[in-house]
Amino acid sequence: MPHQRLSKAAFAAWVGIVGNLLLAIFKGIIGFLTGSNVLLAEAANSASDVVGSIAVLIGLRVAHLPPDDDHPYGHGKAESIAAIIVSVLLILVGFQIALTAMKSLWNGAPVPGDNYSLALWIIIISVVAKELLFQYNFRLGKRLKSQALIATAWDHRSDVLSSIAALIGIVGAMIGKVYGISWMYSLDPIAGLVVSALVLRMGVKLIMESIHETMDHVLHAEETKDMADAVSEVPGVLSLDELRARQHGHYLIIDLKISVQPEISVLDGHTIGKAVKNMLVSRFAQVEDVFIHINPYDPEFPFKNDGAGTPVGTIQ
Repeated sequence: MPHQRLSKAAFAAWVGIVGNLLLAIFKGIIGFLTGSNVLLAEAANSASDVVGSIAVLIGLRVAHLPPDDDHPYGHGKAESIAAIIVSVLLILVGFQIALTAMKSLWNGAPVPGDNYSLALWIIIISVVAKELLFQYNFRLGKRLKSQALIATAWDHRSDVLSSIAALIGIVGAMIGKVYGISWMYSLDPIAGLVVSALVLRMGVKLIMESIHETMDHVLHAEETKDMADAVSEVPGVLSLDELRARQHGHYLIIDLKISVQPEISVLDGHTIGKAVKNMLVSRFAQVEDVFIHINPYDPEFPFKNDGAGTPVGTIQ
């Protein structure tokens, strides 16, 4: 299963690398030939997406490495780190696009060239290609629980929106040339500013979500209700005292505290805990490992997570 997940996610990353590289080349060449500032900005955006996709690919491979002495909980957070890299690249590109557009407005937008219609066609192709990449990465990212792929997907969606803004700017500049309306030439760099705003907004949103995932994010009670109900049904478990499901990239690490009969032997308590762990790992595909504290059951003073109880064992 982990190998299949890596293969699917890595293939998606390679699709992104190849697709963005082709778009960056064509946008750059046509932007240079036509003198379109917004298309050159789009080329820079696509080039940064290539770097982002490479970071995602590396993050995916690292995330699937087995646990070791330095990383006993595995390497799952590598995907979240890759998502942060994608977000930072988005923000940097957003600032660069804004700077280029403002320089063009300050110096005066150039008159669109005779082959300016080429820019229109490459933008239309870009919108279609990026929307397809968004749908593919978003659906796969949700299915594989991959924060890196989901971040990449929203990167593609921001490119769709920015390309639409670029399309409006290019069409406006073309209309201005046909009818001799010089101020409409500025619609091209103005569209570049709109592109930069959209890219910056998406970058900030993604980096906040990615940082949240890396900081030992714990699922809310409603998200772990099925797990809690399943634990309570295991024979020998008299009460579920605490359940924390920590997000580690595409998988979960469960910290669990249960109460059992205080009179039973240590071996019996260990057996109950082992049964709980095996049940969680086998029934819930996202659960990678479970650590269980065994507490003596006391109906008058039930164990609560207030620092008063000391766990008597950990099931490995």
